[in-house]
Amino acid sequence: MKPIQYSIVPKDPAAHLFEVTVSVAEPAAQGQRFMLPVWIPGSYMVREFARNIVSIAARSEATGRKVALRKIDKHTWEAAPVQQGALTLTYQVYAWDMSVRAAHLDDDIGFFNGTSVFLLPLGHEAAECRVVIEAPAGEQYGDWRVATALCEARGTKRYGFGEYRAADYDELVDHPVTLGRFELGRFKAHGVSHDVVISGKVTSLDMPRLTRDLEQICATQIALFEPRTRRAPMERYVFMTLAVADGYGGLEHRASTALICNRADLPVRGKEAMTEGYRTYLGLCSHEYFHTWNVKRIKPAAFAPYDLKQENYTSLLWLFEGFTSYYDDLVLVRSGVITRDDYLMLVGKTVGGVLRGSGRRKQSVAESSFDAWVKYYRQDENASNAIVSYYTKGSLVALAFDLAIRAASEGRKSLDDVMRALWVRYGRDFYTGKAIGIGEHDVEPLIREATGVELGRLFTDAVDGTRDLPLAELLAPFGVKLEADGANGKPSLGVRVRAGADCTLAAVHDGSAARRGGLSAGDVLVAVDGLRVTGSNLESLLARYRAGDKVEVHAFRRDELRQTVVTLDAPEVARYRLAVDEAGPRRGLSPKDKLRKGWIGS
Repeated sequence: MKPIQYSIVPKDPAAHLFEVTVSVAEPAAQGQRFMLPVWIPGSYMVREFARNIVSIAARSEATGRKVALRKIDKHTWEAAPVQQGALTLTYQVYAWDMSVRAAHLDDDIGFFNGTSVFLLPLGHEAAECRVVIEAPAGEQYGDWRVATALCEARGTKRYGFGEYRAADYDELVDHPVTLGRFELGRFKAHGVSHDVVISGKVTSLDMPRLTRDLEQICATQIALFEPRTRRAPMERYVFMTLAVADGYGGLEHRASTALICNRADLPVRGKEAMTEGYRTYLGLCSHEYFHTWNVKRIKPAAFAPYDLKQENYTSLLWLFEGFTSYYDDLVLVRSGVITRDDYLMLVGKTVGGVLRGSGRRKQSVAESSFDAWVKYYRQDENASNAIVSYYTKGSLVALAFDLAIRAASEGRKSLDDVMRALWVRYGRDFYTGKAIGIGEHDVEPLIREATGVELGRLFTDAVDGTRDLPLAELLAPFGVKLEADGANGKPSLGVRVRAGADCTLAAVHDGSAARRGGLSAGDVLVAVDGLRVTGSNLESLLARYRAGDKVEVHAFRRDELRQTVVTLDAPEVARYRLAVDEAGPRRGLSPKDKLRKGWIGS
């Protein structure tokens, strides 16, 4: 099968248009069909990328004449048969999505995922793909560069415009591309080259610190999966970050990741303190890097291979996203990037976030995983009352399993052994001819096989049930206490307020004072006991009262003024706290100390 030839050029940055061509040397005799994916792996929502194709035409390379092209469904086109020679499609893609999922282009930055811009010639999924990435025309773009983990063809310099190659379409669309001006850092982790690309306007970036911290994180993860060989599953890795005023997100790929962060979260030269923002950014990097193993190579059977035409259902996202969310911060403390107390604080924050949502009592993490396409990725004002996050609760499930395995085996086995077993059985050879995925019911037997520990009821309750996890009990053998860390001292309406000048209710929690008083999401509070409410003073107004007090509330629903009397609830728990139960002076490490040291290193 001859290679598929692509080209992509930022044709009109001001209009946010890429021009793309795809040429098929051996088009189907009955008429070649082309399809653009409707979703991107790692983001489980149908996004209809074909809606951004604004013009498209086909021609015969042999005759130079136009070939008839008809659209047969929302994302598929069929070209009329050509008698001989190659068939080429030329089309323009509107790129104005500043996220990690699609494509963006303006005078400063270009970025694209292949699923947003590269049509797939059906029947040629396994063909080699060659793509020429062209520079935009104009002197103002003379200093633009290219950042991608795609393999450069002969004659193309790294970070330069030119031809890049992929073994097949799946590999092509699993390598995002950043264009433009960017800060560049480099480091090696166990011999593997890593690039750090920062786009957007940043000042005083401490790149040496960033690369140093990322090297520790990456080396720790490589050693976790391959403790003997220290062999990474890729020859080169690229961290691509777009720094903006307000943003957060990441998307994993097999040899790179696309990230968005607040520019204020990046490290600044001369300031060595570990800020909350920088810690969050490192956790994001750690999360996406862990996906290099867990989901990009260790996959559910439903993703082996991906069907990019429609939803791919699995009940295992709690394993792929939840376990990754557990390890992202755990790796930070194990690598020495953050302290033990920082890590315990992060776990406590996650516990509080999960326990504050009543949706955890209605939906299991397995159900949340399966319904990601229609619930988790399409959240509305009732989300906290109806769903549980397979990310956050999934991370607590991983924590519970890890603690249970370590305690039952007296520290000889852990969740690390489970991840290594998954890696050896499903991931290590995924792209070398053994592309199999994990069955929906394979996880519990594998845990038993890898550790010798029978989780039993804990597994069933954690994955398929809605009971709260017994974390305090599980943490006790490690000398760690879990407790509610006080309250905010103010009576509660039980609402979440949307940011803005007005006090608009973004969510009203189940069973809350607001719900009992007849308030709903979308209502705009205007007064409490005759005093004006704004988007910033609700808490200070409520601080004048005690739980059980009745207050008169005026609110607009649509354009209608409503009045109700609300009985305030007790103060909400502010957060949960994990703390090491420090014992008095003693010789040597206690059993609890040993278990904790094996878990988090201190």
